[in-house]
Amino acid sequence: MPDYLPHTDDERAEMLAFLGLSSLEELFDHVPEAMRLAGGLTLPAGLSEPDVAEHVAHWGDANRATTQRLVCFAGAGAYDHEVPAVVRALSSRSEFVTAYTPYQPEVAQGILQAIFEFQTMISRLSGLPIANASLYDGATALVEAVNMAAGATSRSKLILSSGIHPHWRAVVRTFARGTGHEVIEVPLVDGVTQWGSVDTSGAAAIVAAYPNYLGVLEDLAPAKSLATTEGALFVVAADPIGASVLHTAGHWGADVVVGEGQPLGTALAFGGPYLGLFACTEAQIRRLPGRLVGETVDTEGRRAFVTTLRAREQDIRREKATSNVCTNQTLMAVTAAIQMGWLGTNGLREVATRCAQGAHYAAQQLVALDGIDLVSSQPFLREFALTTPLSADIVLNRLVDEGFLGGVSALSLCGGEDPSLPGDVLERTIVVAVTEKRTKADIDQLVAAFAKAVK
Repeated sequence: MPDYLPHTDDERAEMLAFLGLSSLEELFDHVPEAMRLAGGLTLPAGLSEPDVAEHVAHWGDANRATTQRLVCFAGAGAYDHEVPAVVRALSSRSEFVTAYTPYQPEVAQGILQAIFEFQTMISRLSGLPIANASLYDGATALVEAVNMAAGATSRSKLILSSGIHPHWRAVVRTFARGTGHEVIEVPLVDGVTQWGSVDTSGAAAIVAAYPNYLGVLEDLAPAKSLATTEGALFVVAADPIGASVLHTAGHWGADVVVGEGQPLGTALAFGGPYLGLFACTEAQIRRLPGRLVGETVDTEGRRAFVTTLRAREQDIRREKATSNVCTNQTLMAVTAAIQMGWLGTNGLREVATRCAQGAHYAAQQLVALDGIDLVSSQPFLREFALTTPLSADIVLNRLVDEGFLGGVSALSLCGGEDPSLPGDVLERTIVVAVTEKRTKADIDQLVAAFAKAVK
């Protein structure tokens, strides 16, 4: 045995005897012969550090990253928004990067205040009075919202619009399998949820998207009315960028608002880490998942910040807790607070406006091409779904060859099926997103690339 293995021959023999085995080889008998190494590892000669770095960099050059070689028109939950230099500089400071659990307020006032400011901003964007210090991501936040609704109503039926992001719906279904909750998904017609098409009696939660995963901005009044009639909590999965120019979800009467905070200062970064947004009414504050930072005064009467209402948390109440989450994405939340603080109300509104202008221009130019149509005739903000005469995968691969990440295949998003789109339509559907980073020239070049790709 190699010298770096920690166990002696006697110790290995003792462990094998305990297992009733005569040799180490017998321990691995269940591994098929074809899967085993024959003759040991065949490794090339070692290289110096500079040579290894150059070799790995050569491999890396095979990637076509959105920030270097591909112009990004993909979205579907992760968006290529501008992250100002000041946000990158401040959020990378060691005081923030190394911060962890601020349970000792006397040594964590800076982090606690930053989280408090983040909560205040999310409360404003959501239109609800209480926001927590963030959760892991948008899907996690949605699961916590339906869990809150089930606890508040003592019911187990969850009614979800099919406009909710498919990945988020999948996470809710996984949660429901473990808890015995019933999940009913309501189909879309022309991009709008058909709330009257399913049995909603005894619902714990009515969950709508604003906008939905096809980009459609739905009227939330029917969903709110249904929640009121059924005595269910009205949960809205909202986009924080859209909230700067649209009526807030709280304005529509939401009891809980969740969202993905990635657009608020976090780069795409291969899918994470991101942060979940969560806000609710005061009536649900005792069921709020995760960490909550509050403002108080210290013994000398000075303004101070502490984690508050801790008695509801899992690390104190254990199995009696309303949620098993007792942490947050501190660094990502601080980053979002810096981004929102730097842009301000007018800056966030300008970002959303530029997204909307670019998206509508792109949609107008694309549907002028033969064979391309919008999936829905309904209003949208920065994202829209279109169908092409060829499969989405073929078109998107051709767009990559032209230098564009041209969107996201709806078929891949939905994992092969969607109750709202027939199979042949789903296969040909692409979800396109336009952020404030995309110029008119970018859009015109994308349209020209689409014209070649769909032939």
